[in-house]
Amino acid sequence: MAKTRHYKSHDDESLQLLASALAAELTMMGCTLATAESCTGGLLAKICTDLPGSSEWFRCGLVTYSNRAKQVFLGVDAADIHRFGAVSEEVAATMARGAVEESDADMALSTTGIAGPDGGTPDKPVGTVCFGWALPDGVVETETHLLAGGRDDVRRASVAVALTGLLQRLKT
Repeated sequence: MAKTRHYKSHDDESLQLLASALAAELTMMGCTLATAESCTGGLLAKICTDLPGSSEWFRCGLVTYSNRAKQVFLGVDAADIHRFGAVSEEVAATMARGAVEESDADMALSTTGIAGPDGGTPDKPVGTVCFGWALPDGVVETETHLLAGGRDDVRRASVAVALTGLLQRLKT
């Protein structure tokens, strides 16, 4: 079940504050991060790499917008895309796991969703975004959120959810 969230608009500065907090945590842990993005189109990697010194903790960002790219670069099974859809927690989990494997990072974030303005369905309306967090212990956690706003709002809120979600998981 998707968690409906209405996030305030996020500008680069507010997103960079989240990325800075995550960078401090990763640096303290001596861990590295990779991203696997679909609906965010590289915005997550951009926010991370806008920070000076990000090369110390950020390995790579993979933008796998098409289903084929998800399969080739992240190991997503075509049968999973057919069975669950590209916008699903199952695919988000495989994307996060694949990003760790392909980058040799300690952990990864993934986003796959429908940013709009079209492409939604009754089951997965515009604003539906699935997230994956591959953690250092090998566990992969997922969530689905229904985010409000236009395309840019959904993409920016997705970055906020991804970064906040990893921060919360690292601090527990």
